[in-house]
Amino acid sequence: MSARKRGLTEEAATASIDQACRMLRLPTIRQQFKELADAAAREQMSYRAYLAELLMAECDERARRRSERRIRAAAFPREKSLRAFAFDANPNVDPAMVNTLATCEWVKKGEPLCLIGDSGTGKSHLLIGLGTEAAMQGFRVRYVLATKLVNELVEAADEKVLSKTIARYGRVDLLCIDELGYMELDRRGAELLFQVLTEREEKNSVAIASNESFSGWTKTFTDPRLCAAIVDRLTFNGAIIQTGSESYRLAHTKAQVEQAATG
Repeated sequence: MSARKRGLTEEAATASIDQACRMLRLPTIRQQFKELADAAAREQMSYRAYLAELLMAECDERARRRSERRIRAAAFPREKSLRAFAFDANPNVDPAMVNTLATCEWVKKGEPLCLIGDSGTGKSHLLIGLGTEAAMQGFRVRYVLATKLVNELVEAADEKVLSKTIARYGRVDLLCIDELGYMELDRRGAELLFQVLTEREEKNSVAIASNESFSGWTKTFTDPRLCAAIVDRLTFNGAIIQTGSESYRLAHTKAQVEQAATG
């Protein structure tokens, strides 16, 4: 039965739908119902099919907004996607392994991930890209630089709110720690970081990016026993990707310079 036969003009029906969508907080339906109604009429869709189109449009948009909120909450320093990773430029990185990690089964299981390699080899790109995939799939993600995390933990300990801070980092499904190994940590800082890793062990995932091989971590964690314990926490049942030593960024810059010189 049409709106006109029920005593409503098209204009009144449109106004009623608009008002109802505002009251029920259905912004996507409010924006798209006219366009979808016209398409439904052209394609001779049933009422049920039209209603399904409307509801799915609202659900899809809500899912997109939730995904965007999780990505913002992760506090990534820049936008990086796995699709944009230059696998051809870094043959050390296995695309099949990255694609498997992109399913986020390891996050669901609470397993760790280590990305090891020199500067410019794509570690941070992969860390942010995989973190973004996890956020898009509904996981709570947090990105932080290793030194920033340790400084925050030290301040929290000084202010007697350490347990609260560790619990906050313990709640996220995936904690991405970047630039681990760039700076030496004193014993106190290393012990506080160890507490965060212990809080998450076999419950929630940790992904780290480091420019040092595991054998070189004694420069960062000067206590050998603590260093061994941290390596154990970050590798048990986990995945390890070695990104190599040849800087993709440096090679890319050189190629641009050479191209400009020959051009």
